[in-house]
Amino acid sequence: MIFGKVTDNRSQALELVNIAVMGLPGGNVTDRNGEYELSVPAGEEITVVFSFVGYNSQRAILTLDPGERKEINISLTVSTTVLPDVVVEDRQIRTSTLSRIDPKEAAFIPTVSGSAVESLIKTMPGVAAMNELTSQYSVRGGNYDENLVYVNDIEIYRPFLVRASQQEGLSFLNSDLVSAISFSAGGFDPKYGDKMSSVLDIKYKQPKEFAGSFSASLLGATFHLEGATPNQKVYYLLGTRYKTNQYVLNALETQGEYKPNFLDIQTLIGYRLNEKWDFSFLGYISRNSYKMQPETRETAFGAINQAYKFTVYYEGQEIDNFLSYLGGVTAEYRPTNSVTLKFISSAYRTIETETYDLLAQYWLARLETDFSDDEFGQPTETLGVGSYLDHARNEMDAWVFNVEHRGIKDWSEHYVQWGIKYQHEYIDDVLNSWALNDSAGYSLPHPPDSIGYTDPSAQPVYPFNLYYYGNAHNILSTNRYTAFVQDSWSIVDKENRSLLLIGGVRMQYWDYNKDLLISPRATVAFNPGWKTDMILRFSAGIYYQAPFYREMRDFDGTLNTDPVAQKSWHFVLGSDWNFTAWGRPFKFISEVYYKKFGSLVPYVLDNLMIRYYAFDRSHGYAVGLDMKVNGEFVKGIESWASLSILKTMEDIDDDMYYNRDSVLIEPGYIRRPTDQRLSIGMFFQDYLPKNPTYKMHLSLIYGTNLPFWPPGKPKNGYDFKSSNYFRVDIGFSKQLISKATFFSPKNPLRVFESAWISLEIFNLLQHLNVVSYTWIEDIYGRPYPVPNRLTPRQVNVKLVANF
Repeated sequence: MIFGKVTDNRSQALELVNIAVMGLPGGNVTDRNGEYELSVPAGEEITVVFSFVGYNSQRAILTLDPGERKEINISLTVSTTVLPDVVVEDRQIRTSTLSRIDPKEAAFIPTVSGSAVESLIKTMPGVAAMNELTSQYSVRGGNYDENLVYVNDIEIYRPFLVRASQQEGLSFLNSDLVSAISFSAGGFDPKYGDKMSSVLDIKYKQPKEFAGSFSASLLGATFHLEGATPNQKVYYLLGTRYKTNQYVLNALETQGEYKPNFLDIQTLIGYRLNEKWDFSFLGYISRNSYKMQPETRETAFGAINQAYKFTVYYEGQEIDNFLSYLGGVTAEYRPTNSVTLKFISSAYRTIETETYDLLAQYWLARLETDFSDDEFGQPTETLGVGSYLDHARNEMDAWVFNVEHRGIKDWSEHYVQWGIKYQHEYIDDVLNSWALNDSAGYSLPHPPDSIGYTDPSAQPVYPFNLYYYGNAHNILSTNRYTAFVQDSWSIVDKENRSLLLIGGVRMQYWDYNKDLLISPRATVAFNPGWKTDMILRFSAGIYYQAPFYREMRDFDGTLNTDPVAQKSWHFVLGSDWNFTAWGRPFKFISEVYYKKFGSLVPYVLDNLMIRYYAFDRSHGYAVGLDMKVNGEFVKGIESWASLSILKTMEDIDDDMYYNRDSVLIEPGYIRRPTDQRLSIGMFFQDYLPKNPTYKMHLSLIYGTNLPFWPPGKPKNGYDFKSSNYFRVDIGFSKQLISKATFFSPKNPLRVFESAWISLEIFNLLQHLNVVSYTWIEDIYGRPYPVPNRLTPRQVNVKLVANF
């Protein structure tokens, strides 16, 4: 008789391992504890085989005496088997404008912002990104406020008062919890909400067994747990993240004491009552705190033959706090296999405070540009000496509460979806900020007949003319009602040609402006049945974006009480082509689009802050081409590259003005702030062929210049252009632990399934990108845009482990 226990290389018991004597029928299997017992012939040499799918077989040769009992303990190692190629197609994704992204890639993309999912999105076609410190992005001529984000069908909001990317903490999306990522740059279905540009649809995991991970780097740390009860009725996700970009901010041109501190906790708990009912709860708490005490700054800028140096000495500090809470409950009921009814309720709250008093004394000098001069690169002429004082005591408390019902009915050829939603918003906003700009002893702006003093009879009276002044207390309490219905109808003929029609309509009503908006949308996808696996599609629809609070508030805090919804007509013609190259699978996606805009609210971008001209209106268009190719450029791992061409313009209504010769000028169409004519994105992975535990991950983003304007100046009178954005981030990883790693039973590392250590180099090519401009004027009103540059080349070390 032989007996014993079979384990894996982590000393975990293996159940259902086959034990048999070679050449003889019969045998036995291990129980749930990995233990076994088997009668074998005595008095002859036998070979006992231990085998299990996914593991290398083990053999034991022995000879036993009659009546002898022998203990044989075996440890099986994981085997690797190359299986034939399997193609899994999601036909609903291919026939829509959605693109699927593998969330596993988020673990490896090198990113400064800590927002891995958004960093992947920034490499997609149609997406423009000019700032590595933020998770925000613009899509096909839209701004940050025009992008929808859903997690498990719950809409996600971002803070309101964040002005600069240095202040932005953690985005909502925790890549450790994500199971699926879908993204559409336009022409999306009616089931998605009321924004004009894009939709990012995220699904969180539904784990079936215990697992977890943690990571640590110079930029912060993450930790997550997941698991389920033995009967699979309850599952849970728990993730926490800590981020501090102090290491990154200390490399900026403005030197000082930076104390950023960003922390969040998320949880998803699911409960399956029975075959018909599922419940879940999504919870989120985030505390983002930012403190800065700037000291000095030196910036050299300009051209080869016209160079300047900007020197600043600071006093004061800035303290910002952003607290966010979200709770969402869902209940899903399946009365039959073809009907699903879902009920969703969520509440979001953000409490934001922005306080700063910053006094800056500056010198603006011209630099010597003659290479032959001994003073080359040194200041030769002082162009401006002055100071500016920025003050703010801004507070915002915002609530968003909603209840929603969604349903699905699946027929043989029709897939019908519908929904209805009620949303209540409450916003309490206190704006108290001003800026004083002094140049050579003169307050700017200054009247022609005085030096900075206002008319004493005017109310209110300020000791100087302020460069900027905002003082308002706005309270907004409104209700929104939305509904949608859509049908997907598929037709397949005998020659395997197929036609899919997705059509529907979306309705929204806002009780603040009493507008009822109807948005019809449709997509036609055709598979011509060619030998080439290609799908052609066309999407069209109307997308209304009813004003949220930000679009209604002017620069000084004045609220537009008669807002009108912005609208966009989308026309998208695209193709989806699966092909094989070098014996490996690839996909090529291309889309040509035209977007017509109406009732736009003009705005300017200043870092992350969008300043709306709340009382103005404009109309415009966006036209472009997006292309993306992805596949196994290196066998076994996915990479992709995208290219986008865009032109987006707007014509501001009633913006005529008289020039110095008293001639009436109609500016016509001007570039929108997001008019990035060319953008390129790339995510590339590679490994050493003879040692795949060494990997490389490269992220590249390139974007051409954007227009910008001096603050407080009309958009039609200036035509400044930013520099191009170009950034390459690269990471080198070494896998320390894998499933094939052998540990002794007493080694504490045996609990880990995998572990990686990475060396990341940010801004590999040391390109000095610009995020915004500080504007300096002399007493004649001549503006000098001083570039605010982003991060230089930096190195980060990261450890990631899964268990």
